[in-house]
Amino acid sequence: MEEYTKGSLHPLTLATEEAVSIFRDLGFEVVLGPEVEDEWHNFDALNVPKDHPARDMQDTFFIKNKSGFVLRTHTSNTQIRYMEELVKSGGKPPFAIVVPGKVFRNESTDATHEMQFHQIEGLMIGTDITVAHMKGVLLEFFKRFFVGENVDIRMRPSFFPFVEPGFEIDLKRGEKWIELLGAGMVHPNVLNNCGIDGEVYQGFAFGIGLDRLMMMKYKIGDARFSYQGDLRLNQF
Repeated sequence: MEEYTKGSLHPLTLATEEAVSIFRDLGFEVVLGPEVEDEWHNFDALNVPKDHPARDMQDTFFIKNKSGFVLRTHTSNTQIRYMEELVKSGGKPPFAIVVPGKVFRNESTDATHEMQFHQIEGLMIGTDITVAHMKGVLLEFFKRFFVGENVDIRMRPSFFPFVEPGFEIDLKRGEKWIELLGAGMVHPNVLNNCGIDGEVYQGFAFGIGLDRLMMMKYKIGDARFSYQGDLRLNQF
């Protein structure tokens, strides 16, 4: 009689479900968006200039025979769509959302990079949201995600067109610091582009690589294992 091996959830699925569950407990609503996106939602509304390097063919997959459309390079497109729909329906901040999903960048493939990968985007907007709220949310998330471990975070100044100020966030596990994500206070232009008054409302946004979290939590040494799909390799 042929023997069958019992199936299980993919480590990336487990990491995504755990991340979503934690953010839900922290009061965030889960929102999904399209993977094929127009340049307005993927770039323009996010305050990314027309001549920004991220819009070059080296980084972005443009859709052939469909001018102005790309495979989204981040899940930030969905924060724009959410805010536009909120304003269109007569709503207004405060709100807090997370957006898990697949993104695409025309990059070389190696142990830590793939041309497709997964992110979870966070966005919190209100009248009194500060950097302190952002740090508190992210630190609490990592404490819960890496439960039982000694974790801390630090912020270093950085630049992203859609936030001001912007930060690189490093995570400390044990004695080692690891550069992990970008974050910052949402640029007023982004809010204004969505019909939300950037002089009245403010907040923060962040984007975390779910593949990286998966590799760290389950001690997986090569990101490419996630996408091979060949059970004979028994990569996990």
